[in-house]
Amino acid sequence: MQILSVTAEIFPLVKTGGLADVAGSLPKALRAHGIYTRSFVPGYPGVMRALSDATPVAEFENLFGERATLLAARAQGLDLFVLDAPAFYARQGALYVDSHGREYADNWKRFAAFSLVASQIARGLVRNWRPHIIHAHDWHAAMSLLYLKYAGEDTIPRVLTVHNLAFQGQFPAHYFPELGLPAEAYSIDGVEYYGDIGFLKGGLQAADAITVVSPTYAREIMSPAFGMGLEGVMNERHADVVGIVNGIDLEVWDPSSDPCIEHHYSARVPLRRLPNRQVLLRHFGLPDTCGPIFASVNRLTWQKGMDLLAATAVEIVRNGGTLIIHGQGEEKLEAEFMDLMRRFPQNISVSIGYDEHLAHRIHAGADAMLVPSRFEPCGLTQLYALRYGCVPVVARTGGLSETIIDANDAALHAHVATGIQFAPIDEDGLRHALRRTFRLYRLRRVWEGLRRQGMKTDCSWHRSAARYAELYSELLNPDMRLVGSA
Repeated sequence: MQILSVTAEIFPLVKTGGLADVAGSLPKALRAHGIYTRSFVPGYPGVMRALSDATPVAEFENLFGERATLLAARAQGLDLFVLDAPAFYARQGALYVDSHGREYADNWKRFAAFSLVASQIARGLVRNWRPHIIHAHDWHAAMSLLYLKYAGEDTIPRVLTVHNLAFQGQFPAHYFPELGLPAEAYSIDGVEYYGDIGFLKGGLQAADAITVVSPTYAREIMSPAFGMGLEGVMNERHADVVGIVNGIDLEVWDPSSDPCIEHHYSARVPLRRLPNRQVLLRHFGLPDTCGPIFASVNRLTWQKGMDLLAATAVEIVRNGGTLIIHGQGEEKLEAEFMDLMRRFPQNISVSIGYDEHLAHRIHAGADAMLVPSRFEPCGLTQLYALRYGCVPVVARTGGLSETIIDANDAALHAHVATGIQFAPIDEDGLRHALRRTFRLYRLRRVWEGLRRQGMKTDCSWHRSAARYAELYSELLNPDMRLVGSA
């Protein structure tokens, strides 16, 4: 089976978040099911530098007014198609925003062009290669399904994975004539969205199957509280929606061989983890402590609940704990955490930005990983934490509620608990979770049991890749039925 995966980012070539990790690791997991994936990505500078044996397979003289070349290549074990269009992707800023944090004004055009070429690949643009299924990820790629639909191509099933419904690709309606779609595409059944253009909304309407990254999130997005204005579309398409929890790449995230950490360990030899704690404290210039080290490797945004953490950080300090923050996001929250570090330099350290190697070291050295998200489709940080023996403390929402077993009395007695959940998702809820964490940490045998149980958790793609394989097979063989089983 041949799959065309259409994604705006892919690890290890280019990453801003979990989308890249999933897009990079799922193809590897699908190989065990006889499924071969070619991933189509924009030719960002980091992608272009990583290519080996790149071969031009198509030329575009006028792709939304720009010249472009489609390349077939391999990089880091990934089979790729790359859209080399310097006018669209060779930017000095980040993937979607400039150096001042402002969204590129032509994002609509950058990803419409990307999606249009993806639809042409699906229709046979590349000689001797045509996919059985096109699988688009998030709003950046969603329009590929709409272009395919209005090209009259009905033989290739169309799958859309929504990693976060909050990011929708909404643009002014006056761009519609430039998209190259027929007039009827600007309708409630197409790309029209509250008087604007909705790239994600158009993809949702054109998809044969819609996957979201946990069954709980699949249910949540049917409600106004989580539907982000698309709950009507999601309810209309409910029979075609399936929730499949993300996995992680166990080769990249493996504490027994991780090149990013100094001291290797595993669930079989967990005590070898301890020196990583001292390495982490030294890196952040913090004093040695017998109290727990809390960490958060996250975007500093309202969605991630980081304002709740800023408001309750003093609880950690008062109880003799240490807090390490690594991430970037809203300027106001960045400033609040920097102010906390100035107030409590012996207990709090903050690193603004994102460094993949540092993220691994934090997971290997911290005692507890804080994930206080107000909503979280799946989340990967808590899975990395489980794998690395860093006890997750998570909000009870979306995929967090499915991947972490709360350390309540029954779960602890049965030796199945893997972390700490909290609700309601507010300051009081998080404060109570922090207090529970301190109490459990003082019970050393209980805490070590919690850590070991987490490390035994299967965070791999094994089951989820099998679900995707079943979904693909169902789409190619309609007599089967998996879609809608969330």
